[in-house]
Amino acid sequence: MKWRDLAEHQIQKAKAQGALDDLRGAGKPLPKRDGGDIVSAGMGIMAEAGVLPREIELKKAVDAQRETLAACTDPAEQKAAMRKLADLEMKLAIEQEARRKFYRTS
Repeated sequence: MKWRDLAEHQIQKAKAQGALDDLRGAGKPLPKRDGGDIVSAGMGIMAEAGVLPREIELKKAVDAQRETLAACTDPAEQKAAMRKLADLEMKLAIEQEARRKFYRTS
C-alpha cells in the first residue's frame, strides 16, 4: 500500500469516527513547520487533534503495566501482571515491525 493510500484511508477513518470535527483552524491553510518531513508533520497534526498512533498508545500501556507490576506484592498478582505485560510488549513489537516494513516498501 502506498503512503498516499494509507494516509487517505486514515483520514476517511478519522472522518467517519468524528475525530476531525471542530478542529482548531478548520478551513485554514496548515501552518508552516520547520525542517520536518511528512511523518513528523503528520504526527504533529495528529497530536493537535488528540489522536495517537496505536504504537504510542501501546508504549504508554507498557509503561503503565510495568509500574503496576513493580507495585505488586502478591505472587498471583505478579504472575497476572507479567502475563499482561508480555501481551502488551508483543503487540507493541508487532506494531513497530509493521511500521518498519511499511517504510521499507514505500
